[in-house]
Amino acid sequence: MEFVIISGLSGAGKSKAASIMEDMDFFCVDNLPAPLIPKFAELGMAGSGEYDRVVLVTDVRGGTNFDALFRALADLKAMKCSYRILFMEASDEVIIKRYKETRRGHPLGEACDSLEEAIELERKMLAPLRERAEYIIDTSNLSTAKLKGELRRLFAKSGSPQGRMEVRVASFGFKHGVPMEADLVFDVRFLPNPYYVAELRPLTGLDAGVRDYVFSSPQTGEFLARLTDFVGWLLPRYEEEGKTSLVIAVGCTGGHHRSVAIAHALADGLRKSGCPVSESHRDLGRN
Repeated sequence: MEFVIISGLSGAGKSKAASIMEDMDFFCVDNLPAPLIPKFAELGMAGSGEYDRVVLVTDVRGGTNFDALFRALADLKAMKCSYRILFMEASDEVIIKRYKETRRGHPLGEACDSLEEAIELERKMLAPLRERAEYIIDTSNLSTAKLKGELRRLFAKSGSPQGRMEVRVASFGFKHGVPMEADLVFDVRFLPNPYYVAELRPLTGLDAGVRDYVFSSPQTGEFLARLTDFVGWLLPRYEEEGKTSLVIAVGCTGGHHRSVAIAHALADGLRKSGCPVSESHRDLGRN
């Protein structure tokens, strides 16, 4: 069972983090009372897998005394239920700006004379929990995309596609329109065209004869090498930004020959480099 406790300052992005982790197949519970945490862990450990990955969000909304939470964490340890604490924070200036934008009240606002005082009090209250945290994320200058990338890096299942961006290489024909879902589009209409070879016209870029014809030109091999290197350089940069999927579209005139051959070769090269990639050829069945 994977048990993650998210805590931290109000306005630092705990709810956003929980929603991201929910998309990573965690079961998320917001503001569960501390005495119920061990009971919930028992339920997960005795279950059939539906609660194998759990996120609990806890903060000052649950009360100003964290003794109950620390007792609950001690109970988890006694139950041999491992857990990790993620603590989220941000600068006072950023938190104040976020509260002004949302026009929501701070949970400690009624006990303090100002928002600044409430934030300072909350930092003091949460300090013991922060000291116990395995991970501390400062969201002051962190976009949602970068936060998503950081959470995927920390909590995605090892060896799971959740830890890697999903990449799809697709061929298409320009005469049928550029795929709307495409993130990157490459035009290969400058390559030798098998359409004008009678015996190759009814075949596709998945057939050896068409592939051999397309790659008979030295510029094809050079283009593919440059394209593979370029895409290979781009992928980790997109992953760092938290992008979860990328569609690479390769187009020729009709989407039967050149684009199919290049898309297939590109996908194969990316797979050999260890990148999980799928492949599709949109216009193979069109005239």
